[in-house]
Amino acid sequence: MEYQNIYKSLNDLFQKRVSLKPLSTALITKKEGVWENITWSEYYENSKNVGMGLVELGFKKDNKVAIFSNTMIEWVIADMGILGINGVTVPIYQSNTSKEAEYIINHSESKFIFVEDKKLLEKIAQVYKNLETEPKVILIKGKKDPKYNWVIEWNELIKLGQKHSIDEFKKISETATETQLATIVYTSGTTGLPKGVMLNHKALLANAQGLEISLDKLALENDIVLMFLPLAHIFAKIIHILTIHRGIQSAYAESIEKLIDNIGEVKPHIMGSVPRIYEKVYAKIIGDVESGSIVKRKIFYWSMEVGKKYSQAIQQKKSISPILRAEYEVANRLVFSKLKAKFGGRLKFFASSGAPLAKEIAEFFHASGILILEAYGLTEVSGAMTINTPDLFKFGTVGPALKTTDVTLSEDGEILCKGPIVMNGYYKNPDATKEVLTDDGWFHTGDIGTSDRDGYITITDRKKDIIVTAAGKNIAPQNIENMMKTDRRISQIIVLGDKMKYLVALININLDEAEKFANSNNIPFKNREELTEHPKVIEWIEGIVQEKNKELPSYSTIKRFSIIPKDFSIESGELTPTLKVKRKFCMEKYKKEIEKMY
Repeated sequence: MEYQNIYKSLNDLFQKRVSLKPLSTALITKKEGVWENITWSEYYENSKNVGMGLVELGFKKDNKVAIFSNTMIEWVIADMGILGINGVTVPIYQSNTSKEAEYIINHSESKFIFVEDKKLLEKIAQVYKNLETEPKVILIKGKKDPKYNWVIEWNELIKLGQKHSIDEFKKISETATETQLATIVYTSGTTGLPKGVMLNHKALLANAQGLEISLDKLALENDIVLMFLPLAHIFAKIIHILTIHRGIQSAYAESIEKLIDNIGEVKPHIMGSVPRIYEKVYAKIIGDVESGSIVKRKIFYWSMEVGKKYSQAIQQKKSISPILRAEYEVANRLVFSKLKAKFGGRLKFFASSGAPLAKEIAEFFHASGILILEAYGLTEVSGAMTINTPDLFKFGTVGPALKTTDVTLSEDGEILCKGPIVMNGYYKNPDATKEVLTDDGWFHTGDIGTSDRDGYITITDRKKDIIVTAAGKNIAPQNIENMMKTDRRISQIIVLGDKMKYLVALININLDEAEKFANSNNIPFKNREELTEHPKVIEWIEGIVQEKNKELPSYSTIKRFSIIPKDFSIESGELTPTLKVKRKFCMEKYKKEIEKMY
């Protein structure tokens, strides 16, 4: 562990970055169809206005301030404004329901709430009478409704803040210390109520510093990162802090729907995403190739074979022969350059975290000339605790520990973490804190893994998700699920079978591929969902499952499956806001389907 206390707080970090490059671009956003640059000094001025505006509204030191919004520049401006007046930021996912938002606001005792627009404001209005702190609500976009006398518009807040000078803001900001609470991030909750993870300034600074050391050769000052992941998630939050640490420009996507267009316009150097996005891109690429001409398919798969050889030579640090180099240049010209152009043409790397990424998908992208560096972390460790490095990356692993933390394995293989990046504990929940944080400072992640001689960690599964069959076999379902999802025709899958004689699965199929299959086999259908019940489609999926089963030991094979017609989603409850499957929720929701398979 090599943590150096460079900054005494996030406020100190922000001030120093602004003083170093006041006129350089910090934020990039699209307004009325035009991309605009915001300098570091403008960023700081806006954050000052937010912070001092809150002071005008009655803010007191250590007050909790919730942000209920999609990812946008106002989110980070508000965040730095809140921190600058010694406040505590409480993020809320834009996908949270009214009742979920109510729980977080009440549990955190938030005195103020930033709300993106009228749609999210209505969620707050539905439960406002239940909010114990009677918070002031700041509406970021749109006009307030006079009937809500507890709402103030963003521009009104800014005007209040403009009454105060930069020096006044700095004077308050400079009193912050590294042990001061910076944020309470509520876990997305795959089971039960979310827990409020308390992170101080030091934890977030140490994490950003560790990432900066690991990514030193790739993440450079003035590079552009495209932000689109929810800032309520620690992965996006730590990227936001890293951009200040490193002086990276942050461009904010208009929306998920416009992400592809925005990538082409911004041409980012860096992007972070959860594995689900890479899985979808991979499935789309393979699907397009398979529906193309024979010539197109031959060129693509020849190029991929060349790309894999080239990738393996790089990974093994072997010299690349003149023949392979020449072949790769042809493959790049015919295939890879077109793929890279879709990501803007100057992408240095993707970062992946939030869930395990299938090794095959990482290898596929690298063969195409696109590097995905997989990281591993949790909210409780301020973001990442391990990450693959540009010098040595091993697909299928999540890399070695950050230089600013210690990572080890317990006797039963559980991954443990210790150091400045570890949380203070769960807010108002000492019992839950004691379950995961020991007196000697080791945080118990609940994940099972292995470590190689270079210290590279491989995650095998969540400790609580390990399936123990009736025959006593221990099975990691995530490994099977990731393998199954490498087939483009399977969109999502949940493997089940704890205490049972055999494994079963709930499957979402790729409906685009199902429609192509139906059309090519003259299968009539009224709608896509009807396809999931057709015997030929079920037989088609059966063939895929059986083919994948050949790669597994007999006790790990899927014996039966049920196709779920509608995709798992956040809205229907099967997925968390970070697109992780709520395993227990699904087991209850699809109880009848599961029982039929046994």
